[in-house]
Amino acid sequence: MIDIKYLREHPDAVRASQKGRGEDVTIVDKVLAIDEIRRAALDKFETLRAEQNLLSKSVGAAKGDEKAALLENAKELAAQVKDADSKRAEVEEQAKQLIMQLSNILDPDAPIGTEADFVVIEHVGTPRTFDFEPKDHVELGKLLGAIDTERGAKVAGSRSYYLTGVGAMLEFALVNYAIASANKAGFTPVIPPVLVNPAAMEGTGFLGQAAENVYHLEKDDVYLVGTSEVPLAAMHMDEVLPADKLPIRYAGYSSCFRREAGTYGKDTRGIIRVHQFDKVEMFSFCHPDQAKEEHKRLLQWEKEFLNAMEIPYRVIDVASGDLGSSANRKFDIEAWIPTQNAYREVTSTSNCTEFQARRLNIRFKDADGTKAVATLNGTLVAIPRMIVAILENHQNTDGTINVPVALQPFLGMTRFELV
Repeated sequence: MIDIKYLREHPDAVRASQKGRGEDVTIVDKVLAIDEIRRAALDKFETLRAEQNLLSKSVGAAKGDEKAALLENAKELAAQVKDADSKRAEVEEQAKQLIMQLSNILDPDAPIGTEADFVVIEHVGTPRTFDFEPKDHVELGKLLGAIDTERGAKVAGSRSYYLTGVGAMLEFALVNYAIASANKAGFTPVIPPVLVNPAAMEGTGFLGQAAENVYHLEKDDVYLVGTSEVPLAAMHMDEVLPADKLPIRYAGYSSCFRREAGTYGKDTRGIIRVHQFDKVEMFSFCHPDQAKEEHKRLLQWEKEFLNAMEIPYRVIDVASGDLGSSANRKFDIEAWIPTQNAYREVTSTSNCTEFQARRLNIRFKDADGTKAVATLNGTLVAIPRMIVAILENHQNTDGTINVPVALQPFLGMTRFELV
């Protein structure tokens, strides 16, 4: 959540941020109004409690009729304190629920607009010119015995698939290369839980605008994560981190689950948009003053991974209306997909500043006191889309695939042959 003190002092900035996201601006005034009520309720409760403490001391020193009268007053005052405390708690919960509806404050450098208003930061590599008609990843997957969407649909429904043979081997190679790279860069490898409680899901901001894509197991009141960002962020929930240990970086490998609600008829062919996939996610807890630089570092690690896969790509600055509620700025890397003649997102990295940490109560302590940390996330590799990019960009005329040099030690081969 955003800092209430910042909201009181800069309401116009918060209104502008909400407007830039295309979200409800009126919530700002609703939060300010209930914040006044909350503070008044807190003042009344504390005033009555102070009176109660003073009266308790007087009762102890009084005798006879005076003591009886004071005890009667104390009884009445105790009821008033209880009522004031109940009202304080009620309005504090109302204030919390309202402020949780506000998204993170946009970075001033984030482009304003809808999904199509992104800004291209750079192009890396040149899309390949084929001297034959390239095959798409579905056809290549069949020729290689690597991808089986038909049996996936038979067993698990639409947007499901099997990775078999070299397809499965390619996933293991991608994961091993990603974890090795992250470990070398100072990330601690983590295999996190993929079932999380409501506090973890809400704290990371995935029960707001993203709720429609979340799988909820109602009987147990737990959620399947759509990204390991959720359990990695919540890992230090309600903790105070040592300032001298920041940044704390994790690389989480997990399966991810998404309903893909609202995408009917979109990317129905192949494994670009699926309900279950595996991913290696980078996550960083850092000092708020270092968040922007950390964001650049995460983006650089993602670029190095794409460079190693020998795939042309572009980096975009995502427009405000396409940001998740927790991110104040987000960069996407889009790989070139030859058969679509287009760039498609394969990784992204978001700076969530202190927004998630306030919701999850994650702080650090330094000479200036205890404050919320900044959190950042970045996908190092999302397996299905990376497989799509590798197969389509490195294909030969006969359907065989040249293996990127970086993956060859993990696969023990230089080329995927037809089955």
